[in-house]
Amino acid sequence: MKAANFLFILSDEHQKNTLGCYGNEKVITPHLDALADRGTLFSRAYTTCPICVPARASLATGKYVHEIGNWDNAFPYNGSERTWHHELRDNGHTVDLIGKLHFRSQEDDNGFSQEHQPLHVVDGIGDPFGAIRWNPKVRHRRQGIISAGADDSTYQQYDVLNADKAIEWLEEHANDEKPWALFLSFVCPHPPYKSRPEYFDKYNSEDLPLPPQWKEGDWPQHPAYKWFRRFFDADEPFTEKEIRNCIHAYYGLVTFLDEQIGRVLSKLESLGLVDTTRILYSSDHGEGLGARGLFGKFTHYEESGGIPMILAGPDVPEGNVCKTPVSLLDVHNTIYDGVGVEGTVHRHSRSLVELANLPEQERDVFAEYHAVNSKDGSYLLTDNRFKLIYHVNQPAQLFDLQEDPDEINDLASHGEYRNVLENMIHRLKSICDPEEVDAKAKSDQKALIDSYGGEEAVLNRGFFENSPVPGEKPQFKN
Repeated sequence: MKAANFLFILSDEHQKNTLGCYGNEKVITPHLDALADRGTLFSRAYTTCPICVPARASLATGKYVHEIGNWDNAFPYNGSERTWHHELRDNGHTVDLIGKLHFRSQEDDNGFSQEHQPLHVVDGIGDPFGAIRWNPKVRHRRQGIISAGADDSTYQQYDVLNADKAIEWLEEHANDEKPWALFLSFVCPHPPYKSRPEYFDKYNSEDLPLPPQWKEGDWPQHPAYKWFRRFFDADEPFTEKEIRNCIHAYYGLVTFLDEQIGRVLSKLESLGLVDTTRILYSSDHGEGLGARGLFGKFTHYEESGGIPMILAGPDVPEGNVCKTPVSLLDVHNTIYDGVGVEGTVHRHSRSLVELANLPEQERDVFAEYHAVNSKDGSYLLTDNRFKLIYHVNQPAQLFDLQEDPDEINDLASHGEYRNVLENMIHRLKSICDPEEVDAKAKSDQKALIDSYGGEEAVLNRGFFENSPVPGEKPQFKN
């Protein structure tokens, strides 16, 4: 494969079902849809952890969360593990970051040639409030959902600046002799659920699809999700109007994001770089939008654990849909192969370029969650048909994604699927010991809380809904 430039565009909290190329006929995403038309769309892509900091640390290092110990949003990446950025930079390539990283600090050696307007965790600490899992305090998030609507936000302002900077960067590096890598990391459509009026007004909330199991009577009664709803202040159901209004604002954010990406891709084309640049678009995790009674990420259901993944450029089949399960873990192989660098890759990582050029491959993908308001760890193992969600100390779940893509019917207690369930649990345990990892995560989190003066001190510090953009102060709550 010929070495080429690599433009990696990452968004934050983008549910894959809110893209036209993923089958949504209501959303307006012409630029990402066009990217899919001239490349390959991966229909079964997953995060390694459905929350920001662990997913981004895993993406950087090419390792599972339990292998690096970045358990939650209070355990940010700190430069101590080698990343794909280090490998490219140390092999003489320019590899720059524009936008959100959610690492500990720009003062760490994060492996980039340069970081432009980076967004890192608050005070180099992040959110230890969310590491209190043994007796978590309710996080009152209702107002942010109820108040969704047409408005500007610092996140939208920041992403305009990120697109501006990317355009400027491409102009400066258009004639580089050696292939470069640019990591362009947007923060939208991450909440707040506010979209500028010009995007909000493109939609009618009554026309937008509602998520699976949004009605209280349809909520899954599994103890893990009852716990989530309790501690995310979601026991009381939102009205249909409130849910629709939140979805409406989110769709506006998605269209806003698509337009910023379109601006960057247009510049790439005008500079004559399209034929010499591979472009990968993805997100760190999805968004629930009221599915199962939950907003945000945090679960392994498709709307949260599933992610968009689109690859285009040299050697990538055009107009192709790859049904092989893939993961953020595969980004390392993809970048190394694409740029022409030999780097160490995870035993479970494969190049997306390679997979795009092959018929559907039988494959397992793994993810895990040990973070905010989860009583116990949860794990994902999915293959080409079935999905296992394994909960420590609680019943496992099993879904047939071919017959039940909305994950309504839990098959774990059905006798005819016992062999499938047991086989998937066995394969999961070949990757890690779920109970042992859960105990390690909780021990590390307890030690972290103690290092900050104990539970009372952390609770007094409070929590914040959204990490502030550079120059903005966090708004703490208790």
